[in-house]
Amino acid sequence: MASSNSYKSDVLSVNATEASLDKNGLEKVIGMGVRLASLDFYRGLVMVLLMLEASGLYDHIFNMTTPGSFLHSIANQFKHYPWHGLHFWDLIQPAFMFIAGTAMAFSLTRQMTMGRSWNQQAKHAFKRSWWLFFWGVFDYAVRGDHLSFELWDVLTQLSFTMLVAFLVFRWKAGSQILLSIGLLILTEFLYRFIQIPGFDQPFTDQHNFGNYIDLILMNKINSGGWVAINCIPTAAHTIWGLVAGKWLLTKPDNKSKIAPVIILGALALLVGYGLDIAGITPIIKKIATSSFTLVSGGYCLLALAFLYFWIDVMKHTRFLPFFTIVGMNSIFIYLFFEIVVNRWLSDYINTIVNGVISPIGISQAAIAIIGALAIFMVEWYLCFWLYKKKIFFKL
Repeated sequence: MASSNSYKSDVLSVNATEASLDKNGLEKVIGMGVRLASLDFYRGLVMVLLMLEASGLYDHIFNMTTPGSFLHSIANQFKHYPWHGLHFWDLIQPAFMFIAGTAMAFSLTRQMTMGRSWNQQAKHAFKRSWWLFFWGVFDYAVRGDHLSFELWDVLTQLSFTMLVAFLVFRWKAGSQILLSIGLLILTEFLYRFIQIPGFDQPFTDQHNFGNYIDLILMNKINSGGWVAINCIPTAAHTIWGLVAGKWLLTKPDNKSKIAPVIILGALALLVGYGLDIAGITPIIKKIATSSFTLVSGGYCLLALAFLYFWIDVMKHTRFLPFFTIVGMNSIFIYLFFEIVVNRWLSDYINTIVNGVISPIGISQAAIAIIGALAIFMVEWYLCFWLYKKKIFFKL
């Protein structure tokens, strides 16, 4: 693994070059493999948070805190809001999909400078979406002792949103944003105006249009309220990530790079919260209402603007490698903790930790937290090992 100092020097040299180049020059540098440090960190941060969740750490902390206490309230933010409302954890999937769009902007721009045609890019895009769909279905394919067909996994959703973003990549930013708004309007129309008996309550769990479509697609409804057609409104997240990525690539100076990202993010927050407060469309993550999509997308845009300013402009790169090496194998580690950790390794490691530490007399709550951290470190070290071996899994 590169040391923090060497990583920092690489980032600084890249950004120094970037700052002195115009649009065409910038694209040439990107063609040689430049990475946006803030984007690498953003993706790595999201994956680290997901890894900690998969380890069970958040649940253990939540269970050991006193209801009503400050720590309990903080721990509760790492759970999805039951229905109408918003927690911090509700922003993780939108960030995952938003980052994919931003990374796509860099990837496709690099491919264009290398002379790849649209047909070549399209072939790769459709292939990638197929594999995302496959792994998303495979992730949920085993339920207990039987097979299951489900379309609620984030990778399944991403297979659709990435394809939409690719198809509009060469559009102007204004047209891309208009399309994203159109997708939100379409979602509103589907939920409000298609009246199916038993599924004619647009914002009621188990009785909305999304639940009806799930019955058609999978012959079942998710007991938690999730719906497969969330991929329609959340395609906006990937499109906005794409738009932001193109702005960061083509604007001539840092101010003009960040300003439109901040403005779009602020507008999304204003409209999203406005729809909720006015009682027009409630913020509901599980069916990705338009208000939720706008609010979560707004936070994603503002987070990218802040991280770009803090890391790429202000050059704060300390501790970045801890996160970036995870982000470089994001799809792999996601599938690893979803399939291997959750269904086998977690119990195995917790059994070892409990057997070794319990004789000391430490409380079960503390042992559970130690076990969760041990699981996380196994996951992180796997990413570290892959990074050292220069093994990067890509679709």
